[in-house]
Amino acid sequence: MEQAKQTTTCYHCGEDCVEEHILHDSHDFCCQGCKTVYTLLSDTGLVSYYEIDADSPGSTIRSNHANKDFLDLDEVKRQFIDFSEGNKNKVTFYLPSMHCAACIWLLEKLDRLKDGVYRSDVNFLRKELTVHFNADLLSLKDLVILLEDLGYPPDLQRDKGVQGNKKESRKLLLKLGVAGFAFGNIMLFSFPEYLSLDDASLDSFKVLFGYLNLLLALPVLLYADVDYLRSAWQSLRVRYLTIDVPIALGIITLFARSAYEILSATGAGYFDSFAGLVFFLLIGKWYQSRTYEALAFDRDFRSYFPIAVTRIKEGEEEVCMLEKIEQGDRLRLLNNQVIPADAVLIKGMASVDYSFVNGESDIVEKHEGDLLYAGGRQTGGSIEVEVVKEVSQSYLTGLWNQSAFTESEDGKSFSTLIDHVSRSFSIGILSIAFLTLAFWLWVDPSEAVDAFTAVLIIACPCALALSMPFASGNVSRILGKLGFFVKNSSTLERIASVDAIILDKTGTLTKPHSTKVRFVGETLSEIEVRSIKSLVANSTHPLSVAIRSSLPGATIDVTAFREEVGKGIKGSCSGKALAIGSADLGGHVAPSKKAEGAFNESFVHVFIDGEHKGYFMIEKEIRSGIPDLVKKLQRTTHTHLLSGDHEGERDRMEELFGPTSVLQFRKSPLEKLSYVEALQMEGSTVMMLGDGLNDAGALKQAEIGIAVADDVFSFSPACDAILQADKLKSLADYLQYIRRSLNVVKVSIVISLLYNLVGLYFAVRGELTPIVAAILMPLSSVTVVAFVSLMTGVLRPKN
Repeated sequence: MEQAKQTTTCYHCGEDCVEEHILHDSHDFCCQGCKTVYTLLSDTGLVSYYEIDADSPGSTIRSNHANKDFLDLDEVKRQFIDFSEGNKNKVTFYLPSMHCAACIWLLEKLDRLKDGVYRSDVNFLRKELTVHFNADLLSLKDLVILLEDLGYPPDLQRDKGVQGNKKESRKLLLKLGVAGFAFGNIMLFSFPEYLSLDDASLDSFKVLFGYLNLLLALPVLLYADVDYLRSAWQSLRVRYLTIDVPIALGIITLFARSAYEILSATGAGYFDSFAGLVFFLLIGKWYQSRTYEALAFDRDFRSYFPIAVTRIKEGEEEVCMLEKIEQGDRLRLLNNQVIPADAVLIKGMASVDYSFVNGESDIVEKHEGDLLYAGGRQTGGSIEVEVVKEVSQSYLTGLWNQSAFTESEDGKSFSTLIDHVSRSFSIGILSIAFLTLAFWLWVDPSEAVDAFTAVLIIACPCALALSMPFASGNVSRILGKLGFFVKNSSTLERIASVDAIILDKTGTLTKPHSTKVRFVGETLSEIEVRSIKSLVANSTHPLSVAIRSSLPGATIDVTAFREEVGKGIKGSCSGKALAIGSADLGGHVAPSKKAEGAFNESFVHVFIDGEHKGYFMIEKEIRSGIPDLVKKLQRTTHTHLLSGDHEGERDRMEELFGPTSVLQFRKSPLEKLSYVEALQMEGSTVMMLGDGLNDAGALKQAEIGIAVADDVFSFSPACDAILQADKLKSLADYLQYIRRSLNVVKVSIVISLLYNLVGLYFAVRGELTPIVAAILMPLSSVTVVAFVSLMTGVLRPKN
């Protein structure tokens, strides 16, 4: 029973007008919110907004003014206001729905839309909006509501610390600036040496330039390169050789020998190579550290809770900060609000969505006296609850106190490819250096120290150290454009070694808000279809909403409507008695034993005048391309399904994964975490893909945790990477690309070692001159950087 529905496109947001269709000013709108924004823009002369992106400039996020009174609390204002002097205030909001030039154009014209706004500035890359406003004319609450009306609700729960350490980023840029300034000027002062000018009149300038080079090199040694020196010292303290050890040795040797030659007037030194080495290394470090500042890789459970709730005290409602909730407090929760603490339902009918906590996709009906767990989301009307445990003692907090969440990122650390190479490289170079020293002490002691230091200088693994930063930086940039955002370079190396992949079902393989509705049974007449749609239109239950959306036609009047708790709904329509819900709702047990047993698996039965007509089968829709993805993944890895949902989907999942995969259902968050640990005990390197807090423990425990998100800038648990949900079908291609890129790094290491062999030939023979060092060191770096950048670009996935 499928009929095509004619839809009209909303003029503001571009979505179909399904639930509502409003005609205003000769334009179609899908809801009152879109019409309100259009009217606001029209009244202020800003309708040219729609010319910037003619397809769909407007946001599709609906405004929700519920529970914004907490923004009037002084302690909340202090959290958000960046600057306040008199009535002049400055605030910065994170707007996840900002997405195009039209958004920027509109948000930077807030002063024309609202009195009290002085200026508004957009940082598009960070998805941030800074607003300067007059607090006497416009409150913080009114400003947030204005942004919501425009379709850009600020993410008020976002932890400002997750956007990266700005201070560390500024320090790195400052060090890069110091090294770059010194490098450029030292090269300028070294031109007489490059050109081998022997004019006696230039000798005094050469001496002066030498001392100037020494002065320029001091801040590079004492400030710009300290991270490498500190890291090398720490490595030696624990007797573990990393790439920073030969780098630090090369840096110190370059500076020491150059300073000696300048002060003793025996040569021009290698300060250009010294400053260039540090400059290129810092460029690689900066390129590698460029992450996606607008993304949140390190959320904890508090990021998903409301900032404040409505507390009922002595019959009066008041706004209460989350940390001030105590046992025994009575709270009022509205539709779509998260339950902040374990509580007992006191008043109202609760329809709780626990999918983000335990993975169950079905709505759980709760009655007065039932216990509600923290983290569930109320999907019905207003309810009142009494807190039985403080937020710090709730079930969800207990989950977050597991060891997986208290371990540092070092808990996932392992020896990287470069560190493996550097250990052998360091041992080899030191051996060659001391053999060279011994040889020249025997042949010509006057050349021994020069030859020894020359080996350490030319063998400094600058190109080797740059290959991974530039490769990982370029790969991360390419993957980011394709919808796959990795946290750092070590994540890429861990991904390349994965041999077991665990997939969550609800919200990962299936679309969280998209259902497939099929009717199984007798053919229904048009009037019966309209009657069923009219009856379910009176219910806010998610299954009723899904059925209503799937049926064509307009609704008609319903009489004698009533809802039987836990069973379904009844009513009269077009002279017929309808009952929709469980298998025994119609007063008779449904004849289909299979259907009867499957009711808890989202089967909704239809009875008309006491006759069982059939049932609606409601399934979460599988994302496109998933069957092909599973087949590709199974060629190189072992695949596992780990779901908190019921067994009703087993047959469909077995068909999808095949007989060789492990399928686990009804797994709690702790059981998911334990499953990952068990695989790791067997020696597997595990990648976990999930979307909710119920997957957070497993995501944290796995070597690679990937959060699958429909909105990568908004709702995702702590993870190592974030994958745009509609790009999940391409995951196997991305993994193959990462493995190939690691092979590119291996080839670049060979190229780097070949350059070192050429340099060592001159150094061991005692023929290394400043001009040779000045040519070989930057040439090797540029060659390796160009090679890895070119090849990682050529190998990029073609989609």
